[in-house]
Amino acid sequence: MVPDAEFTSYYGRPVIKEPVWEVPDVPAYLFLGGLAGASSVLAAGAQLAGYRELTRISKVAALGAITLSGVALVHDLGRPGRFLNMLRVFKPSSPMSVGSWLLAGYGPVAGAAALAEVTGTFPRAGAAATAGAGLLGPAIATYTAALICDTAVPAWHEAHREMPYVFAGSAASAAGGLGLLLTRPADAQPARNLAVLGASVELVAKRALMSRLAATPGQSLAEPYERGQAGVVLRVAEVLTAGGLAGAALGGRSRAVSALSGAALVAASAMTRYGIFQAGMASARDPKYVIVPQRTRREHAERSRGNVTSSRPSA
Repeated sequence: MVPDAEFTSYYGRPVIKEPVWEVPDVPAYLFLGGLAGASSVLAAGAQLAGYRELTRISKVAALGAITLSGVALVHDLGRPGRFLNMLRVFKPSSPMSVGSWLLAGYGPVAGAAALAEVTGTFPRAGAAATAGAGLLGPAIATYTAALICDTAVPAWHEAHREMPYVFAGSAASAAGGLGLLLTRPADAQPARNLAVLGASVELVAKRALMSRLAATPGQSLAEPYERGQAGVVLRVAEVLTAGGLAGAALGGRSRAVSALSGAALVAASAMTRYGIFQAGMASARDPKYVIVPQRTRREHAERSRGNVTSSRPSA
C-alpha cells in the first residue's frame, strides 16, 4: 500500500497573497465599528424607554468608538486621502464601497446625536440623529463581516454564512457590556437585555460556524480557528463571553457583578475580532487550506456528474 501523499505547494510558497492589513489597526477597526453600531441601537432603544443615563452613555460611546475606528482605518490605509478616494464611486456589489459610504453617513449622525445629548441643545435634531444612527447601526456593526468574507482568504470566505451573526452578536454583547460597566444597575436594564441576547447569538453562531467548517471536505477549515494564537484567543474569548452572559443574566442589581460582566463581554468581543483576524491570516499563509478543499470539492463534483451520467438510460 502506498501511503497518502502530504500536500505541499510549489517551493512551499503560499498560494494566495496574505492581506496586508496591519495589527492592531484592522482588528481594532473591526471591534470598534461593531461597538459603535450596536451602541447606537442601544441608545435609540434606551431613549424610547426613558433610560436617560444609559442613553447618554451609549451615544457618547458610539461617537467615541466610531471616531477611533475611523482613526484605525485611516492609519492602516496610510493617509486620509485614500478613504476619500473610496467615496468617489458607489458600487453596491463591493462591501468595501458600501462600507465606506455607511461610515460617511453614520459618523455625522452619531456625532450629532451625542452632541445634542451632552449639550442639551436642538432636541428635535438630536432625536432625528439618534433615530438615523439607530437605523444605520446594525449595518455598521455587521458590514465588516461581509468585507472580510468577500476575500479569497479560506477561513473567512468559507465562513460567510455564520460570520455576520457572529459579528452581530459580538457587537451587541460589547455594547450591552459597556452599558453594564458604566451605568447604574437600576438604569441598565436595556443594556442587560442586549448583552444577554448578543452573547447568546454569538456563542450559538460561533458553534455553528466551527461545526460546519470542521466538516469541510478534504481539509478542516476549523483548524485555523482552533490552533496557534488564534485558537488560544478565541477559547479565552468564549469563556469570557459565557461568564459575562451568566453575570448579566443573574447579576441583578449588584453593581460589582454588572461591572465585571460588562468588562468581560467588552474584552471578549475585542478578542473575538482579533482571533478571527488571526485565523484568517493563518489560513492564507498555509496553502493546504486553499488547494486541498478546492481539489476535494472538484473530485466530489466529478463523481456526482459521473453518477448522474451512468444512471441515465442508454438509447
